[in-house]
Amino acid sequence: MILETIVTTLGADGTPHIAPFGVTRTGDDLVIAPFRPSVTLNALEATGRAVVNHTDDARLFAGCLTGRRDWPLVPATVIAGLRLADSLAHWEVEVVRVEADPARPRFHCRTVHAEAHRPFAGHNRAAAAVIEAAILCSRLHMLPWEKVEREMAYLAIAVEKTAGAREREAWGWLCDRVAAFRAEDKTEPQVLP
Repeated sequence: MILETIVTTLGADGTPHIAPFGVTRTGDDLVIAPFRPSVTLNALEATGRAVVNHTDDARLFAGCLTGRRDWPLVPATVIAGLRLADSLAHWEVEVVRVEADPARPRFHCRTVHAEAHRPFAGHNRAAAAVIEAAILCSRLHMLPWEKVEREMAYLAIAVEKTAGAREREAWGWLCDRVAAFRAEDKTEPQVLP
């Protein structure tokens, strides 16, 4: 199962980094698989630690993809690390094994501490649409424009029908990102099979 989360890491010099990540969970095994090059990958290699944050604020996913990474952090409970101040819950993890790969190594982690901070208030279709659009925006350089346009139009329906202020703000950031990329793109888009 892949869980859409926000992963916080510390670099070798102690610099915090916040990134959206789909982490894979199978039983007790938790896998973080960043592509090279990646600040998260460098931090995992340097420290062997991360915090997996669970949030219902879709702005974090959209924000990280649009250059907005200044979200409040507080110290983790057990490991030397930081967590999102406004997370619903977090898992503090340590790397126990690495599957080497030249493009995308897989860091197998064990949870050393888990903590809940506030209850989950329910699902919001607009938040889910924003997360899907954020994932789409992370792949703009790989996708044909017809696919991007088709998916953004479909996701917009959920935003229009169910969004609150946070989801509308995040959606606006992503729409601006798509428009800016389209305006700057001078290459022919790749056609996927």
